[in-house]
Amino acid sequence: MMIETLIAVALVGALLTFVAPNKVAGKLAFAISLIPAALSLWMFTAFDGSGNALLDGQLAFESQMEWIQLGEYSISWFVGLDGISLPLVVLTTVLITLAIVSSWTPIDDRQSQFYGLLLFIEANLIGVFAALDFFLWFVFWEAVLIPMYLLIGVWGGPRRKYAAIKFFVYTNVASLVMFVAFISLVFGLGDSVTSFALPEIAAAMLEGGPGSFAGIAGSTLAAAVFIAMFLGFAVKVPVVPFHTWLPDAHVEAPTPASVLLAGVLLKMGTYALLRFNFTMFPDQVEAFAIPIAALAVISVIYGAMLALAQTDLKRIVAYSSVSSMGYVILGLVAYTQFGVGGATFQMVSHGLISGLMFMAVGVIYNATHTRMVTDMSGMADRMPIAVGVLIAGAFGYMGLPLMSGFAAEYFIFFGAFGSEMLEYAPAFTALAMFGIVIVAGYLLFAMQRTLFGPYRLETDYDVGRAPLHDVAPMFVLLALIIALGVAPELIFDMIKDAVDPILALGGGA
Repeated sequence: MMIETLIAVALVGALLTFVAPNKVAGKLAFAISLIPAALSLWMFTAFDGSGNALLDGQLAFESQMEWIQLGEYSISWFVGLDGISLPLVVLTTVLITLAIVSSWTPIDDRQSQFYGLLLFIEANLIGVFAALDFFLWFVFWEAVLIPMYLLIGVWGGPRRKYAAIKFFVYTNVASLVMFVAFISLVFGLGDSVTSFALPEIAAAMLEGGPGSFAGIAGSTLAAAVFIAMFLGFAVKVPVVPFHTWLPDAHVEAPTPASVLLAGVLLKMGTYALLRFNFTMFPDQVEAFAIPIAALAVISVIYGAMLALAQTDLKRIVAYSSVSSMGYVILGLVAYTQFGVGGATFQMVSHGLISGLMFMAVGVIYNATHTRMVTDMSGMADRMPIAVGVLIAGAFGYMGLPLMSGFAAEYFIFFGAFGSEMLEYAPAFTALAMFGIVIVAGYLLFAMQRTLFGPYRLETDYDVGRAPLHDVAPMFVLLALIIALGVAPELIFDMIKDAVDPILALGGGA
């Protein structure tokens, strides 16, 4: 019942925080968030699962209970964790706690509702990564959208309503496409499935796949479902050309919402791609490997080029996420242990690094009330601690050795270069590696313009040392980034055990 406890504590905490007085809401939310964070870290140390949750895996913290009978199909409360999902649950609980602390300075209006929504998001994110029944998973998946829409729309910047509506429309339409595709698949599987349990559906897919449904041949249906689900998840990732909602959402969102959006919500898309497309459809992965790899490389290069052209620090970090998620897609389609394992490692690493970068940009904005590169200069003299952490985060993005970004990118490139499934794998890998050069270029250019040289910002605000509660969360993230960079086996061994069964389906290695 550990997973249920995590979700219940976050939900009850959300309710308590929602009705608490504004002046104590932040401290109350922080205290409550420590419980899921501590429990998830204990679960990490006590993890005794093996294999893959959808493929003959031994689940950890599993529980299953019949819930609803829907015609011939049963829906159950079915949750459990394996080496892919547990690191993402820990990432979620830790980032939520740190995001709450980082909210104490910038959020000064309707704090109770703000912190209540953060805890509500936490409960549903844990559900997304732990659910093993499609309907249960879809409920958690959709429930994440509402609080994020409100966080952007209520506490965001001048164009918050536009950004919130754009975020909601893009992601909700994508969810609808994915939902219709998956239900069509279940009907196509016919009598071979009697529930929406994902392990049962995965087994039916691997034993023969869907039959003819509504006049559509089984092989055609499988290919159509694969494409529709890929497109639905690609919006959430986001993959170019479905990325346009992301910069607007990030720029208008308050800093804590940006931390969660880049740190965890984008991982919902890559996690779903791994669980559904790359686990249930090995034949389609091989058939569509080249188009998928092309989209991945385009996302890496195009996202980096867009970041290079920006003058808003937050928008630079936002476009960097598009590029980083391209690496994840390349690792997945490589279909090797280091490729898929590195993609999963990158989900965690990018969650930590992007969270650090958005927090650092938020601290600078709180002090200067501007994020424009053209307005700032010499910030290193006025805010040396915050600027130092920002530089460390930027080096993490560039893939500096002994930081988690280096380990993630090394795993992905090594796995992609040796891929036997992906034709022209060395060429795709080389093009993706060129993205690192562009990333280093725009980050170094932005830092040189804003952090060094004579101080020339004209403002009435007190630009000085940031308070401890603004800086402390960034040091925690930096410590985790270095820890995973120095000892990637802390999570990579666990990830490999869950990845190997997937590769065995398609003959990957």
